[in-house]
Amino acid sequence: MMAKIVEAAGFSAACMGDGAVSVSVLGQPDFGLYTMTEVVNRAREVCSAVSIPVMIDVGTGYGNALNVLRTVREIEAAGAGGVFFEDQTWPKKCGHLAGRTLISLAEMTAKIRAAVDARQNPDLVIAARTDARAVEGMPAAIERLCAYGEAGADVVFIDALESMDDLRLAPQEIPYPLMANMLEGGKTPYLSASELEELGYKIVVWPETLMYAGFRAMLDVARELKATGTVSEETRDNMTDFLTLNNEFLGLPELYALEQKYGVEV
Repeated sequence: MMAKIVEAAGFSAACMGDGAVSVSVLGQPDFGLYTMTEVVNRAREVCSAVSIPVMIDVGTGYGNALNVLRTVREIEAAGAGGVFFEDQTWPKKCGHLAGRTLISLAEMTAKIRAAVDARQNPDLVIAARTDARAVEGMPAAIERLCAYGEAGADVVFIDALESMDDLRLAPQEIPYPLMANMLEGGKTPYLSASELEELGYKIVVWPETLMYAGFRAMLDVARELKATGTVSEETRDNMTDFLTLNNEFLGLPELYALEQKYGVEV
């Protein structure tokens, strides 16, 4: 549903964060509790629902370079337009949480080479993320991303940049296309797409924005329904409804037309 909303809003691509998978599948925070199979299954569902490319976050790739090899093949077969993974140890944590640990630069570059070798479609975008800003400092994060770009990543990404100085420095020091992550309530200053483009970033993702918006709206309505036994007219005015969702968004008239086209009289 969220991917269809992104497409309907006019975006040319979508992003599926693994943290959102953990929330939607397990009802748990992004704490490395989900598996590759759960992410691939959700990726297949999301990619099949839209015509725009979807970039899939696969955490660490769920193991070593051989695991990354398999993960990228599975994600590409699911229909993804891109994939990104990070240099944390597994199980990983959200990049805006404490307690992360990193694999070595050498191991991560090997995993990137495996990802590049695994893809069948040369247009599949491979992005490599580092969590080194909080663990080893900004110079180490820059060093890692330069190495990741050299290893073959199409796009590189420092998660949880902590200041405007960080945001400005990265494009000045890293000669590869950079991605930025805007997370409401996260560590990184919250900028617009145009502001990030001005700084030199090529891609920006909002991996949990729609989830947060939906959570607040659903919680408010659930509380109202529990307290009053109904949903007020004022609240309903701010909602969609059965016919609007089905007819104007989900394509119910087209299904009726197909049913008529292929129907068999008994």
